[in-house]
Formats: sequence, structure tokens, C-alpha cells
Amino acid sequence: MKNKLLPLVLVVTMCLQLTNCNTDDDSNDLIDPVAVTVPVIKSKTAMRNAIAITNPQPTNADGKIYVYDNLLFYIAQNSGIHVFNNQNPANPQNIAFIELEGVNDISIKNDILYADNYMDLVVFDISNVSDIELVNIEEDILVFYALYPDDILYYQSNIYPDNEDEFIAGHAIVNMERTEVENNPEFYYWSSDVFITFFDTAASAGNNIGVGGSYAKFQIYGDALYTLDDYKLNTFNISDYNNISLTSETWMGGWFGGVLETTFILKDYLFIGATDGMHIVDLQDEFNPTYTSSFTHATGCDPVVVEQNTAYITVRGGNTCGAIEDQVNVIDVSDISSPVEHSTYFLSNPYGLGIRNHVLYVCNDDGINVFDAQNPNNIILENTYQTISKDVIPLSTHLISVGENVIHQYNYADNFGLELISTLQF
Repeated sequence: MKNKLLPLVLVVTMCLQLTNCNTDDDSNDLIDPVAVTVPVIKSKTAMRNAIAITNPQPTNADGKIYVYDNLLFYIAQNSGIHVFNNQNPANPQNIAFIELEGVNDISIKNDILYADNYMDLVVFDISNVSDIELVNIEEDILVFYALYPDDILYYQSNIYPDNEDEFIAGHAIVNMERTEVENNPEFYYWSSDVFITFFDTAASAGNNIGVGGSYAKFQIYGDALYTLDDYKLNTFNISDYNNISLTSETWMGGWFGGVLETTFILKDYLFIGATDGMHIVDLQDEFNPTYTSSFTHATGCDPVVVEQNTAYITVRGGNTCGAIEDQVNVIDVSDISSPVEHSTYFLSNPYGLGIRNHVLYVCNDDGINVFDAQNPNNIILENTYQTISKDVIPLSTHLISVGENVIHQYNYADNFGLELISTLQF
């Protein structure tokens, strides 16, 4: 009797584990949804008409930070720019919001703010933050490709722009029954780990230029604005912000090279973090930068910062970043034409980083890790501060960190310490 009951028990158990189990033999009745990414079409005209400066607004978007004088900017990705008066870091004041739905990066020089808005470069005068003014839109000057969501198997291919005013601004994820998707020519099967998509993204004497975090894709040097576009560096002449022009394109590699991700300027050199390593570009001719050298590694996501003759790179593997083991690379750039590795520190899931006075700050899942970096051949972890943080800006006065919808500000303390000053929670 016991042996006869066993198959029935197994069948009942299997049915309980299914979202819909019945006695019919027709397998098409089983609910088996799959995720499909669907292009979101928008109008360029409507997008440009939607630009506005408003009162402070809440946000639920991941973001980057940027500092200019006593102003702190939270760049809410694909939403807008939150502006704070940070003259008193213990009590920052939310004073304005710039509605810019396609923004990912900004850079500021002499009270003029440059931001991407999908394929446009948008320019604002912030000399009076109580009355921020839109002064120019350079239309279609940037290359924009909407990023695909991770881990999606199907793409709906029959949705596309109908005219020159329309573009694919992003992708929505919808759940559909597998029987509706499979063998339907409108749904293209693909794996996100084999597709790569891109989107655009130290000052000279007499210029007042702000500073971004280690994930910044925009940089200003003299009268040049640098942005990243798939495998090349774009250089724009911004000497007249009402008439911006592309002056050069510096290629870093071909289709099988690394994806350019981040930028950092030190002296006359631009350091570019890429998925295959770090690339160095000479800026002595600011409008025609020239490739100088590279430090390469296996594929991984990696911003870079530099102090004196040492560069620091966090390299994160997993997901779409690659299979490399998570680590911090310390690179000797004293010979700018031939960077070599000082040392490697293995650290779980590192993100953004910053360096100040031989103290290295690295964000990872544990929080903010503080390293003694006086000896580049042996950096030493001194402290870890548990907080949600993806990037930092170590100013001369204090340190600012950013996580999703949160900004923390810290005073520097003895023994590689940090003391919390304030928290902005959106």
C-alpha cells in the first residue's frame, strides 16, 4: 500500500510547487510568464519643452553628486538635478530642482552648468540660484543609446520610432505568457550579457570648475568639455556656451575593446576608467587630446582616481561587469607612457572611490572603507563605516558620499576617522 501511495504523493507535491497545476494534459494551460523588454518611444519636441526649473522636489531615482562652490548637486538619473545650498554642511538647504528627464551627468564652469539630456547638451546659467536660467540647447550633439535592462531574455522588436522627432528613450519590462512570446517574430530572443549598449556622457588658472565623483562622465579642462561615448572620447569647445562645437573624437579601441565608463583629470592628463582597464589621454592640446597609454585587466566595471604618481582603480565583477575577482588596483603612473601595477587589494563588490592626502576611500557593500595609502605597495584597511554608499567626493574641508536617494557628509577625524555631519534622505 505504501508503494502505491508514493507516486501520488510526488504528483501532489509537484502540483503544489507550480503556479497553476490541474489535471489537464494540455501544457499550454500552464501559466509560465517571461519578462520582455519593450522600447519606450518619446518625442524630442516634448522632451525639450518639458525642461523646467521648479521648487525642490522629492526623488526616487539613483543619482550622482557634484560640488561647485557652496552648491551641492544630486543628479537623479533620468529625472533631474536637485540643487542644495551647502554653505553649512551640517544643514544643507534644498533650494531648486531642474527638470531634465534625460540627465545622467553635469559639469560646471564659471556659473555655467552643462548637462546631457538624452542626445542634447543643455546649458544653464546658475549665477543666481534663485533664478536659474536655461540659456542654450545644443540639439542632437551627443550620441544616445537607451540602455537595456539586465537579465531580460526577450526584446519586442516591432516597436520603433516613426519619424525623426521620435526616439527610444528607454525600455519598460512587461511580463507575458511564454506561449505568446515564443515563435512570434515580434519578440526577439537575446541575452543581455552578449549585448553592449552605451550612452553619452583640475582646472586651468582663472577658471572656477566644479568637481564630480569617480563615476563622472563629464569633465571640463580650460575651454574644453569632455564626454564619453561608447569607445571614444568627445571634445567640445565651450568657449562660447551659446555656440558649442565638437572639435575632436579620440578613439580608445574597437568593438572588442573595453567600454569607456568614467573620467578623472589630474594636471594635463585625463584618466578614463573602462571595462578593460584604465586609459590615459594627454590634454596639452585641450581641443585635440591624444591617447597616451593604458593599463589593462580582465573585463570589469572600474572607476579611477589619481593622486600624485599613483592611480587607484576599483574593479568589480559579476552581472554585466565581467568575471574578474573584485579588487582595488594600485597603479604607478610616474611614467605616464607605461603605467605598471603597484599592488592589488581584494575587496568584495567595490564601487566608487576617492583619494585625499594618501587616504583612500572606497565604497562597497560594507559601507565606506578607509585605507592608509601612504605605501602604494601595501595599502592598509584602517576603518569601515557601515552606510549605503556608492561613491564619494573627498573635498579639502570634508567628505561627501552618495547612495540611492541619500547623501551623507563627514568631517575628517584622527586615525583615519570620519564623523557624520549631516544626512540628506530623499
